[in-house]
Amino acid sequence: MQREELNRYLDGLLDVSRFRDYCPNGLQVEGRGEIRRIVSGVTASLDLIQAALTDGADAILVHHGYFWKGDDPCLTGTRRARIGLLVAHELSLFAYHLPLDAHAELGNNAQLGKRLGLVESGRFADQEIGVYGSLGAPMRLDAFALHVKHRLGREPLVIGDPAREIRGIAWCTGAAQGFFEEAIKLGPDAYLSGEISEQQVHLARESGVAFVAAGHHATEKYGVQALGEHLAARFGLGHRFIDIPNPV
Repeated sequence: MQREELNRYLDGLLDVSRFRDYCPNGLQVEGRGEIRRIVSGVTASLDLIQAALTDGADAILVHHGYFWKGDDPCLTGTRRARIGLLVAHELSLFAYHLPLDAHAELGNNAQLGKRLGLVESGRFADQEIGVYGSLGAPMRLDAFALHVKHRLGREPLVIGDPAREIRGIAWCTGAAQGFFEEAIKLGPDAYLSGEISEQQVHLARESGVAFVAAGHHATEKYGVQALGEHLAARFGLGHRFIDIPNPV
């Protein structure tokens, strides 16, 4: 399919115009006009670009792209290496940040919930990025932490009473620890995110709401993968999700 056709479809599917974001969403680096094969990944790192070139991709689809607010705009150092490689090989880069977090079916939060067997009841937080609901079946916090480890392939950091029964849960992937205080007001037994900061440890202890930090990368692998699979099925494109390991 044509690059601009894909760009229009993705912008509409993810309702890009609805979001106030920290970066541009959509086509960030323009490559060749025709796209036959896509590589998806979490972050547009140099390793992912090189892997996409080896795979014979025409475009890369990521959650974490470029041109974040506050970035130095100069194309030097690692930024020059990444963008230079894309331009030299006419490889397009599509990036979707908050729109991919929020999508009701293909989004990071929806896909994480599906993978962990969480049942969504509603949305909360800025631009309705966060999700709240319940576990498919109640379980102790220590058992839930083990379940998260098995399903995501990464041992989570858990703050809370291991013996506490978990029923209600709120979650938001990535660096969404800042939503914890708002999540507490919903009355869950636990909050799940990718990262945790120093102040959330105290807040979890004092509020009695457990905090499960399952990894920024580990919680955000599934949305972009699902989006790539959706494009492959709908348009007959080749697609491969390439996971560049990241311990954070």
